[in-house]
Amino acid sequence: MQDLRRHYGANFRILRAGSGQAALDTCKQLKERGDTVALILSDQRMPGMMGVELLEKSIAIYPQAKRALLTAYADTEAAINAINAAKIHYYLTKPWDPPEEKLYPPLDDLLEAWGEGYKPPFDGLRIVGVRWAQRDHEVRDFLQRNRVPYVFLDLEKTPEAVEELKKYKLSDAELPVVMFPTGDPLVQPSQTALAARIGLRVQAAKDFYDLVILGAGPAGLAAAVYGASEGLRTLVVEPQAPGGQAGSSSRIENYLGFPAGVSGEELAKRAYIQATRFGAEFLTQRASSLRSENKYHFVKLADDREVSCQTVLVSLGVDYRKLDIPGIDRFTGAGVYYGAAMTEAMSCADEEVFIVGGANSAGQAAMYFSNYAAKVSMLVRASSLAQGMSKYLVDQISERPNIIVETGTEVVAVDGKERLGCIRLKGPNGEREQLATSMFIFIGAAPKTEWLPSELARDARGFLLTGPQLKTNNALGNWREDRQPFLLECNLPGIFAAGDVRSDSIKRVASAVGQGSMAVQFIHQYLAKL
Repeated sequence: MQDLRRHYGANFRILRAGSGQAALDTCKQLKERGDTVALILSDQRMPGMMGVELLEKSIAIYPQAKRALLTAYADTEAAINAINAAKIHYYLTKPWDPPEEKLYPPLDDLLEAWGEGYKPPFDGLRIVGVRWAQRDHEVRDFLQRNRVPYVFLDLEKTPEAVEELKKYKLSDAELPVVMFPTGDPLVQPSQTALAARIGLRVQAAKDFYDLVILGAGPAGLAAAVYGASEGLRTLVVEPQAPGGQAGSSSRIENYLGFPAGVSGEELAKRAYIQATRFGAEFLTQRASSLRSENKYHFVKLADDREVSCQTVLVSLGVDYRKLDIPGIDRFTGAGVYYGAAMTEAMSCADEEVFIVGGANSAGQAAMYFSNYAAKVSMLVRASSLAQGMSKYLVDQISERPNIIVETGTEVVAVDGKERLGCIRLKGPNGEREQLATSMFIFIGAAPKTEWLPSELARDARGFLLTGPQLKTNNALGNWREDRQPFLLECNLPGIFAAGDVRSDSIKRVASAVGQGSMAVQFIHQYLAKL
C-alpha cells in the first residue's frame, strides 16, 4: 500500500480491503455513490476468497475497470489460466522490489489504457429541447458562447429527454428546459435568468464608472484590458458573451502571435481573464438607451437600471446582415442560422450543410463544418472566393474534398413546413431547388446602432462617424468644444467608438484590438481636460 500511495496517491484515491468479500462490498458502495474505479489489484491468496474469484465477480460491478493479480511463483500457472476466464489484464509476481522496475511500469500502462477509454460521467447542464426550435437554439448558443458545457437532449431523438420532463412533471409545451445538477430546472428561461443561474454578473456593482464599454468584441476587450490596467473604473456591458462576432470563429489563423491559429472563443477567453485580472467588471446585460447630461453619460440597461460614467466606448461590433428573401424569417433558428457554426456543427454530423457567404467568416465556418458534415456547399455570389477571402483559407478549402464551392450563386427563396426543407438557388445555369435542412448565413455587416441616440452621427449604413470623418461628412452638428474631436471620438464629447461599428473600419480582429487600445489613450486625454 505504501508503494501505491507514494506513486499514485496524488491522482487516485487508493482503498484497501482485508478480504475478497470486503473488497466486493466496497465496490458496491462506490457504485451506489456514483464513484468510478480505475484499477482493482488483488492478491491471489486472501481470506475466504481467491483473488481470481474476486476479480471475476468485480466485472459485474465495474466492467471497465482494469484488473491485475498479485501471485507467488507457485500460483503463476493459475494466474495465466485465469486471464481469459476472469478477464485479468495483467498479473504480477511477488515480491515487486524495486517497484520502479517491477510494479509501476505495468500499472502505469493499465491506467493509461483505462484513461484512454474512460468517459467521465457528465455532471453539468442538460438542455431538454428540440433541435429545430429557435428558442432552444438561442439557449444553446448562449451557453456555448459563454463556454458553459452542456448536454443537449433532443426530445425527438433522446428517450432520456422524455424521462427528464416526466421527472419534473413538465410538458413539451414548456421547452426549452435547462436542467442543473442541483436545484430546480429553468423553464423557457430568459437570457438574464439563465446568465444569473450560471454565475454571470447581471447587475452592476457600482452606480458610477470612469469608462463604460458597450460591447465585448475584440475592440471592447482590448479597451477593457488597457482601461482597467491603467486605473480606470471600467464596466463592460455585453448581452451575449465576450468575443462578439469574432468569438464564434472556429479558427483565426492570421492573428499575430498564434502561428498555429486560435479559435475566436479561446482568444476571447484569454482577453476576458486578462481584463478581469486588472479589475474590469463584466455585465451580462443589454443596454437599451444612452443619454448625456452635463458632461456625464447615462447607460440604461434592459432591467431599467441605470449606470453613469464620464466616458463611453461604443464597440458594439456588427451582426451578419439578414438575408432578405421570401420565407427566411419563418425558419430562423429552425434550419436557418446566422453564424452559430460552433453551436450547431455536431448536430449536423453526416448531413449536408449550406453556407452562404464568401468572406473569411464563411470560410472558417466551412472548414469547421467539414469536420462533421458529410458535405459542405458554399454559396458565393462573387465569381471566386479570392475576391473576399484570405488566400490561406482559399487554399485550405480547395484541399477539403467534402467542401463544394458554387460561385456566382445566391439563395433566392426558402421553403419547408415546421423547419427548413428546401432552398431555391439562382446560379450561372439558372434557378434550381435543392433539398436542405441546415443553412448558415455569413453575409455582410449590419451595425447594431439603431438604439443609440439619434444625435450620434452615422453614415448612410448606420456606422458611427468619428474624428476627421465628422468634418468630412459635415456631421459635427452642435459641437461646442474648443478642440477638434479625438481620432476615435464621436460628435458627442466623451463618447468614443472602436472596431467594426465605426464607419469604413477594417473588418479584422487585429484592427479592432488596435482601435480598442488606442481609444483608452484618447479617453485619458479627454478626462485630463475635464
